[in-house]
Amino acid sequence: MSVKIGNIDLGEFPLLLAPMEDVSDPPFRFVCKESGVDMMYTEFISSEGLIRDAAKSMAKLDIFEYERPIGIQIFGSEIESMREATKIATAAGPDLIDINYGCPVKNVACRGAGASLLQDIDRMVLMTKAVVGSTDLPVTVKTRLGWDDTTKNIYEVAERLQDIGIQALTIHGRTRAQMYKGEADWSLIRDIKRNPRIKIPIFGNGDVNSIERAATWRLEYEVDGIMIGRAAIGYPWIFREIKHFFKTGEYLPEPNISERVNVCRTHFEKSIIWKGEKTGIFEMRRHYANYFKGVPDFKEYRMNLVSLEKIEDIHSTLDEINERFQTEMA
Repeated sequence: MSVKIGNIDLGEFPLLLAPMEDVSDPPFRFVCKESGVDMMYTEFISSEGLIRDAAKSMAKLDIFEYERPIGIQIFGSEIESMREATKIATAAGPDLIDINYGCPVKNVACRGAGASLLQDIDRMVLMTKAVVGSTDLPVTVKTRLGWDDTTKNIYEVAERLQDIGIQALTIHGRTRAQMYKGEADWSLIRDIKRNPRIKIPIFGNGDVNSIERAATWRLEYEVDGIMIGRAAIGYPWIFREIKHFFKTGEYLPEPNISERVNVCRTHFEKSIIWKGEKTGIFEMRRHYANYFKGVPDFKEYRMNLVSLEKIEDIHSTLDEINERFQTEMA
């Protein structure tokens, strides 16, 4: 049976790309889309930044036709700002609006936004209501199990947010206190899925970093789909591999060096187009190590790639990597 968010048909068991700050930009989303992801989100965008017309926040509203379906994710601490930001985000033409109630980092959570709303469910409900009432698009939410081990209130959150009109919920299987440490616990996610009152799609997030885990957790935790974040950085093929396994029960061969180079190069070229030469080169540096993870004796090339400042030098280094490792790893 197809999973639907409003009129958006995501197919039988969708794989979603998590909104990740400084990662989920259009160049990265492009290579993930090529690898078969079913739905993506922008990086999270500050409601205050949108209202102030801040350049960095406005740039994050850029979405492209080929990315659909795509959601714009917003966060904030003031209900009125979230209402205004919803209108601005809606005007950018996404398929849905997502609210971030999960970000654990200090400068978000300690300013009353992101995961800090897990400490005040009444306020979270009022904020969500304001967002739902400010757009004709479906509204979804991403959150965590609770603020800490003593306040795992996701059960109440799921029921109350569904009651005021959200159309899907993604749950990261950690508390805010855990940040990204320890193991993600999906058992509470399953409890919510089993709650007869819950009718909206429930997506699980956290620690899905292999085909085996995706396949096992799909059955074990009964979720409607899986959201993948960190495991896709430098390895967008994870979406293609998981889908192939679901369909056939077989593993696809891992990408060879040419494929790694080609996708890395595509990501790099899109980066230059979208961000301009200087920023495109600089921001791509965080991705090289991930694209070539596990390639023996790669350190020298990595050091080289993160220090080069000209487009043609980066292209010729990628050519060199392709040539050398194609022979060595054949």
